[in-house]
Amino acid sequence: MSILNVVSLSHGFGGRVIFEDVSFRLLKGEHIGLIGANGEGKSTFMKIITNTLDPDEGKIIWSNKVKVGYLDQHTSLEKGNSINDILQTAYKDLFDMEAKINDYYIKMCDCSEDEMNKMLEEIGEYQDTLDNRDFYTLDIKIDEVASALGLKDIGLEKDVDELSGGQRTKVLLAKLLLEKPDILLLDEPTNYLDEHHIVWLKNYLNNYENAFILISHDIPFLNDVVNVVYHVDNSSLTRYVGNYDEFSRVFEINQKQLESAYNRQTAEIAKLEDFVARNKARVATRGMANSRAKKLDKIERIEIRGEKPKPHFTFMMGRTCSKYVFEAEKIVLGYDSPLSKPMDIVLEKGQKKAIIGANGLGKSTLLKTLMNKINPLEGYVHMGENLEIGYFEQEVLNVNKTCIDDLWDEYPALSQYEIRNALARCGLTMEQIESKVMVLSGGEQAKLRLCKLLNRPCNILILDEPTNHLDQDAKNELKKALIEYKGTILIVCHEVEFYQDIVDGIIDLSQSSLKIA
Repeated sequence: MSILNVVSLSHGFGGRVIFEDVSFRLLKGEHIGLIGANGEGKSTFMKIITNTLDPDEGKIIWSNKVKVGYLDQHTSLEKGNSINDILQTAYKDLFDMEAKINDYYIKMCDCSEDEMNKMLEEIGEYQDTLDNRDFYTLDIKIDEVASALGLKDIGLEKDVDELSGGQRTKVLLAKLLLEKPDILLLDEPTNYLDEHHIVWLKNYLNNYENAFILISHDIPFLNDVVNVVYHVDNSSLTRYVGNYDEFSRVFEINQKQLESAYNRQTAEIAKLEDFVARNKARVATRGMANSRAKKLDKIERIEIRGEKPKPHFTFMMGRTCSKYVFEAEKIVLGYDSPLSKPMDIVLEKGQKKAIIGANGLGKSTLLKTLMNKINPLEGYVHMGENLEIGYFEQEVLNVNKTCIDDLWDEYPALSQYEIRNALARCGLTMEQIESKVMVLSGGEQAKLRLCKLLNRPCNILILDEPTNHLDQDAKNELKKALIEYKGTILIVCHEVEFYQDIVDGIIDLSQSSLKIA
């Protein structure tokens, strides 16, 4: 049974074709992984099928009475609302009914008998709905899901504006699960989630009876939860049955077969063209030449798409710094209230360490404290001498400038040719280079931010979730570059598979934390 049909979808943006005559279907029980390189249009596809964005052409047809839940990586939470306020919006229709009932009771003080009877009839219908949907036990449901995702330990009354990126993702995910949609649409749900809650989400999706569509660059996660893959590539969508590894196997076979067919056809075309060129002027062979020319015209040419630019990352090594990079003595992390017990941290020149721990324990706060961007509540941090820090921040605001201008502001002494080359080496196309930063995908923005680090000498790299939004090619290249880098590294990352071959030590904040998240 088809739940969603996408028919002849075409869409473009700023002169670029994103989808061209694409068709897609979602069948009951399918767990779909929507994959593709950064900027290919995965998030755009989600926005189109949820009617957030109108396509240029094509039809989006959902089955009747299907409730769709969409986890958008860019959804914002309004300041002034608590976590509990946001979770309760999952039941907004029920709270609206309760408000309507109370409003009717007030109006009954001054109304006619006919009006009262009509209001009583509507109250009865509303009340039946509230009872059938367990309205009066909603607090228990909210409590269960909030506990499962660690939100209770953060504090349900905490303002959402004070939450980390991972905590906000958990709030949005909890709200979505409380809504109990028929279909889940998840855009990078594991970004900023810690390992423990990724395992919880993996189990949830494996036991999910309905269909879902998942965008993710986390290959182990995809392998464990999807049974169908749709590959977004060169304005098209191609369906593969199986998980990501099965897609990779079949895709590689198909590419080899396509290349073999292309080579055979190219040889045949060359042979025919040569015959026509040599014989079209001779009367005796002109007929055969015309016959070969007609055959040439009828050949449906096989196209081999040029390889997309792949990123190439090499971090420049700065001058030699002192033996001790950071020495933190009895520091307490926090802002208004402490996040940790007093702790000592020493990082020496050349060491590469990963900071781990659940969301909300203060991983990003620790990075900023060590760099003296914020002060510890207690204790002190001594920074070494001659430090040249390259800092990749987890969350940055979108910029209303082109990629070229944004990088040029960082390096005004470079020529436009050098700026373009630097961005191209990071895997950005000419079109992306000339686009405004604010319209780029999360992965394309991450490549721009990495480009800013790659073009200055650094003797210490401080990286806060650098793999979020990056496609597999970019992650592989970044991992290679970090392994080859001779300087000091301090990295926060939720992907064990990424950092385990890079680092020589772990700083586990759960050992010093006063909170659980």
